[in-house]
Amino acid sequence: MFFNESYNTVIAEAKMVFARRGKKVTRKFRCTVGKRKGKVVSNQQQCMAPIDLKKRFVLKRTKAMKGSMMARKSKRTKRANPASRVVQQLNKARR
Repeated sequence: MFFNESYNTVIAEAKMVFARRGKKVTRKFRCTVGKRKGKVVSNQQQCMAPIDLKKRFVLKRTKAMKGSMMARKSKRTKRANPASRVVQQLNKARR
């Protein structure tokens, strides 16, 4: 029985993680390759999609102005929101 080399090299583009969408917990993916490496996206095809530079620059500018406020707000949400706490436990269990 012969196997092609392509069978041995299976590349996983993303790992499954859980994330919050509003007050609900959803399944998402963390990119392991591509320009979005490390980012959490809703479907695996987004890992290789081209980057929208306008959105990237707008977020960079927003973080420069309001970054510390955003950090405080997200910290409070992660402590208080029940869905955020569930997400933390689910992702900790997957390690």
